[in-house]
Amino acid sequence: MEDLYILGIESSCDETAAAVVKNGREVLSNAIYSQIDMHTIYGGVVPELASRAHVEKVNYVIKQALENAGKRLEEIDAVAVTYGPGLVGALLVGVSAAKAIAFAANKPLVGVNHIEGHISANFIQDKNLEPPFLCLVVSGGHTHLVIVNDYGKYEIIGVTHDDAAGEAFDKIARAIDLGYPGGPKIDKFSKEGNPKAYDFPRAVVGKNGYDFSFSGLKSAVLNMLNMSKMKGIEVNRADVAASFQQAVVDVLVGHTMQAAEQYGMKKVAIAGGVASNTALRTAMEEECKKRGYEFYRPAPILCTDNAAMIASAGYYAYLRGVRSDFTLNADPGLDL
Repeated sequence: MEDLYILGIESSCDETAAAVVKNGREVLSNAIYSQIDMHTIYGGVVPELASRAHVEKVNYVIKQALENAGKRLEEIDAVAVTYGPGLVGALLVGVSAAKAIAFAANKPLVGVNHIEGHISANFIQDKNLEPPFLCLVVSGGHTHLVIVNDYGKYEIIGVTHDDAAGEAFDKIARAIDLGYPGGPKIDKFSKEGNPKAYDFPRAVVGKNGYDFSFSGLKSAVLNMLNMSKMKGIEVNRADVAASFQQAVVDVLVGHTMQAAEQYGMKKVAIAGGVASNTALRTAMEEECKKRGYEFYRPAPILCTDNAAMIASAGYYAYLRGVRSDFTLNADPGLDL
């Protein structure tokens, strides 16, 4: 089969990204413009500012991705773009750019689900990984436990009932004055603390035991901080960060191992921004090793939002015959 080159475009939240990927697995370029510095002063992503920044940078990152890959637009076989889920204004920028390029260059357009993109990051990291496998998708907006039966065929067996794991990280980081983004800062700060200092709750929700809930954990941490402040008790912030992180990791790993056993999955993968958390990666690897499971995790650069993962997902969608027309629109609540 001839080589296929996919141009991927990603703008679902606060990263404007474009990438060129060969045959779904080989990254030729991965250009990312991060807005973190801009949003940090507000303590979180401001949707309107994110959209404006995407407008300013989208053409630049696309041009950079093509140049870095040494490819002209004429050599690209299809344009893949995230159309949901995410911030509607941010998504619209990437979708509009992708449609314009596909129309002008007469290239097929492939709409990609952002969560599917995160899962596909594992195909880039490990060239030999093939479905079926179990994947835990954890990010600022999503916590999903998914059986990947085949390319493009997913069975969601666990979801969050409230806060996503990454959202909880951001809120607790703000509460202990670490600032934004919470995930990386808690990850780093936790190394100075005792993960057993505080016994925070591990929630079990839903009938199947695979669903997630982090609002109770978040409330327990906030209540402890408020009570300590009222009583004049000094708390060790590093201990709070480490104990909170341990509670999240215990639930994520526990649910994943339970699901792998019940569904007979011998391959376990993680994906999404929180999948770059060192405590989660270490704990998941240790538990998989104990049980004889193969463990897959993308490099940290492929865990956070990027266009290489979108191009990879777009490649497999393209092979399945998926084509989007020019009515493709942003879908902020898109399901997997």
